Amino acid sequence: MKFISWNIDSLNAALTSASARAQLSRNVLETLAGQDAQIIAIQETKLPAKGMNKKQLAALQEYFPDYDYAWVSSREPARKGYAGTMALYKKDLQIKAEYPSIGAPEPMDLEGRMITLDLPEFYFNLVYTPNAGDGLKRLGERQVWDEKYARYLHDLDQVKPVISCGDYNVAHKEIDLAHPESNRRSPGFTDEEREGFTRLLDTGFTDSFRHVHGDVPGVYSWWAQRVKTSKINNSGWRIDYFLVSDRIKDKIIRSEMIDSGDRQDHTPILLEIDL
Repeated sequence: MKFISWNIDSLNAALTSASARAQLSRNVLETLAGQDAQIIAIQETKLPAKGMNKKQLAALQEYFPDYDYAWVSSREPARKGYAGTMALYKKDLQIKAEYPSIGAPEPMDLEGRMITLDLPEFYFNLVYTPNAGDGLKRLGERQVWDEKYARYLHDLDQVKPVISCGDYNVAHKEIDLAHPESNRRSPGFTDEEREGFTRLLDTGFTDSFRHVHGDVPGVYSWWAQRVKTSKINNSGWRIDYFLVSDRIKDKIIRSEMIDSGDRQDHTPILLEIDL
């Protein structure tokens, strides 16, 4: 089976905007459509609480006519048009979509950050992990989120294997970003966030990319939009992951980035696994 995960940074902009960046996003959508994956996990949709309008839905269906979808958006009292996740899945799959609350600090559970798909043989979880924020103002809440999320995935794993993916907003090790020495207290590379990710893995999960590629350097999934040369210079971070239950890690076939061309920000990631 083949799975894709991508932080799209506004589904509406990607589908309907006339900007140059939106065209780059549509190029990526065309690439993803050609992959013929069973499930495509999208983060940071930024859709309103009521979901897509008719124009957006029609545009999405042009790319993915063979897919159904599940979605959840940020809802009051959380910020409007913020965060949000969506799962596109092949129509022939037997799927029950769940929208869990994990007891995270308010209003994180209302920000549309997580969907879990219940399939006959495994769970598929997609997540958009909260950022620690400018000045690390949300670091304490982020640490609680990490603890609650790890417990949630562990509980799923007691029932059947789990595949989890998304934007985890953390570079786990120094090899996962281009300039660790200058980012020691940057959001996404604090000791607290890295330790939280380690504890998540220690509950029974494998970072599929490192399982396949070992300590290969210089492979990232995100480049800052505000720095025009970040992607040209490959000054990036690896903050997007596919995790799998330890007991199915030997079934991994591929775990890699999908080329997003000139588009900066996140690039999609792919997992192929023999299930």
